[in-house]
Amino acid sequence: MKAMILAAGFGTRLKPLTNELPKPLFPVLNRPILEHAINFLSTHGIKEIAINLHHKSEKIIDYFGNGKDFGVNLHFSKEEKILGTAGGIKKLQPFFRNETFLVINSDILADVDLNNVLNFHKEKKSELTLVVRQDPNAEKYDSIQRVDEGRIVHFLGRSIKNSEPATQVMFTGIQIMEPEIFSRIPENKFCGTVEDVFPGMIQDELPVYSFLHKGYWIDMGTSETYIQAQMDALDGKIPLKISQSKNIEGPLIVPPVHIGKGCEISQDAQVGPYTVLGDGCHIRSGAVVKNSILWADVTVGRGLTVQNSILGEGVTINKNVNNNSFASET
Repeated sequence: MKAMILAAGFGTRLKPLTNELPKPLFPVLNRPILEHAINFLSTHGIKEIAINLHHKSEKIIDYFGNGKDFGVNLHFSKEEKILGTAGGIKKLQPFFRNETFLVINSDILADVDLNNVLNFHKEKKSELTLVVRQDPNAEKYDSIQRVDEGRIVHFLGRSIKNSEPATQVMFTGIQIMEPEIFSRIPENKFCGTVEDVFPGMIQDELPVYSFLHKGYWIDMGTSETYIQAQMDALDGKIPLKISQSKNIEGPLIVPPVHIGKGCEISQDAQVGPYTVLGDGCHIRSGAVVKNSILWADVTVGRGLTVQNSILGEGVTINKNVNNNSFASET
């Protein structure tokens, strides 16, 4: 099966960091978000992967190349004007041809077994299968309802006749599609799957199903969830393929931490808990860094405290920071 990773967005909720770096290149335990998505697909045997791009696309292409170094074949689809989820899929119709294919958001982490999802999709003879999950705050998300056997009976105001009890769920951003969906998407126009395509499929009573995922899932769309995902990874809640953290020990290294290469940490500086340092970071005397993500070559000045924050590459901090993000020197 071929797959597409959706990576063309602007990452607006993560500004100002996305002014400097496209979100797919944001480090998670010092490897890009997009690299984790590629590894996720590769571990399920999916090696032919298309990625749509728009915002700062050249930086992404320069990093990943043709995918050979990552054990896959990458095909980039650059959108001069952003096309939306469905529009981006339509542009890749020649890549998918007439085969069942998978689409996944680039900014999620999940431990779902894609082989189980594909088997479910085939058993149900589904035209579209969405991986969904139950959420205590499901009312915050667009209204999707399913019955126990998996069929979606309500999607964003469109419903089919149903007499069975239905449960509200949320969409995880992972989906399996049949090529018939291309006939529902206009060419070279902005078009969304959730907004424009999926509701019509429900209204036309096509077999649209949902696979209920009960394991780990997170969407790294905000600074809070971007930090939380890495805390969860440090806790082992989600297995990630990562470079081994350098074994730096000291009286004020408080696990769990992940420390990059070439970092200089003063003996009386506290690092951790729940902290990731990129390569070449400098933590000066008396500084405290906890519950934070520091990209490469960040410097935290003497006696300063950084917590619940994200510091972009090359940032030098000369004041205390709490619950904030910086993309350039302060």
